[in-house]
Amino acid sequence: MGEKVVAAPFDLSDRQRYRSKLRQCLTGLERLLAEKRFDGPKNLLGLEIELNLVGPDGMPKMMNGQVLERIASRDFQTELAMFNLEVNIAPHRLGGRVFDRLAEELRTSLAYAHRKANEVDAGIMMIGILPTLDRDDLVSSNLSDVDRYTLLNDQIVAARGEDFALDIDGVERLSCTSKSIAPEAACTSVQLHLQVTPARFADVWNAAQAIAAAQVAIGANSPFLFGRELWRESRPPLFTQSTDTRPPELQAQGVRPRTWFGERWISSAYDLFEENLRYYPALLPICDDEDPLSVLDDGGVPKLGELVLHNGTVYRWNRPVYGIADGVPHLRVENRVLPAGPTVTDVIANAAFYYGVVRALADESRPVWTRLPFEAAAANFDSACRYGIDARLQWPRRGRFGGTAEVDAAQLVRDELLPLAEAGLDAWGVEPADRDLYLGVIEERCRRRANGASWQAATFHRALEKGLSREAALAATTRRYSELMHLGEPVHTWPVGLPEPVPLG
Repeated sequence: MGEKVVAAPFDLSDRQRYRSKLRQCLTGLERLLAEKRFDGPKNLLGLEIELNLVGPDGMPKMMNGQVLERIASRDFQTELAMFNLEVNIAPHRLGGRVFDRLAEELRTSLAYAHRKANEVDAGIMMIGILPTLDRDDLVSSNLSDVDRYTLLNDQIVAARGEDFALDIDGVERLSCTSKSIAPEAACTSVQLHLQVTPARFADVWNAAQAIAAAQVAIGANSPFLFGRELWRESRPPLFTQSTDTRPPELQAQGVRPRTWFGERWISSAYDLFEENLRYYPALLPICDDEDPLSVLDDGGVPKLGELVLHNGTVYRWNRPVYGIADGVPHLRVENRVLPAGPTVTDVIANAAFYYGVVRALADESRPVWTRLPFEAAAANFDSACRYGIDARLQWPRRGRFGGTAEVDAAQLVRDELLPLAEAGLDAWGVEPADRDLYLGVIEERCRRRANGASWQAATFHRALEKGLSREAALAATTRRYSELMHLGEPVHTWPVGLPEPVPLG
């Protein structure tokens, strides 16, 4: 959804024309794949992080336009609501000290943005869901002043035809409604991109799906919404419900939601784009003048604009991406399961774990997805979102007897997935010092059973025990989180609770 779109009314013929163009684009993609026109192996990774703007009191600040004007960098752009920003880190080649370089670039970018935000009494926070958000903050009047967000909201609301129902039953229960998609803006995430060849795409996507639950279990950082303690990673259920174009009757019929884990392992990137056309009506039926098949006939590379735009309105947790760089088409897997934060070190550790495990699993001669039912991978994802570091997951048994067994998520990561991540990073050519530093962060989280969500929940409850009201405890927890985030030590080292006040005199 990063493309510029212009607000305009749609009529019936727009949707028919768009559907026709989508089919042409899909045929174009099929031809590009058959003709082997895609870029060769580049081992490129990319990183995007969605951010929150907060005031010194820990409350959201609706001023991304003013902050972006001061930042004045193409690396930063708007996100859905006025308290959101997004930072994009340029692609890097996997290998060497890539993770240290990423960490340094990210620290520099965030420190600069934070200084600029300070000029208007705001600051930058990396967190999955800002604990101090109120229902009045997540309304359509607080959406960013950008045509594509207005259009998207209008089209999803029209498709649903009634208020959105938010119902998340966790430690506590949240049940409310919304007249717009604004609650989606509460979900701030990290997106990890990996450029892959068509021949490798299915293996990498399947591997990413298989380990999505493990990523969430160790990286959960979103336990609160609207003053309620919900799931340890509440973004996925919130995102699913706040973008759900299906009224209850269509849900009962088994119509797929637009935010989707999926329902099967794949054999080609084409499978996912084809599913998008088959299952999902257009939300933004905007056509360009390109004839993709004529462009191909002339030896050119089509933009496939309609396919790309439609793909951006289907919110898979691992999304296929078609792009063009230097006139050559390429494919990427975009991993969208992780929340933002807590610190730069934590974000980069999560990235190192992901890129390492995906490489190792994609290289296996007997891949995990041939031994793990897809339904188990989907159930694992829900369990990890609900319970975080304490989740229990289904995983293939070792040895000749096969089948799956229920295992502790932290134990699975420590005993099986971290050694795979190490081997995968070695295969990418990552320096051992980089590998050991960042995978060591993941190991310590598992050993201490601590992540951003567990810290937030424990600190909130300590504040309640001190006699603070719920609102004051959430605000104090948020301020303390912000302070520790900017100090930069990884979250497993953070002391639980609020600091004692310094006596005067």
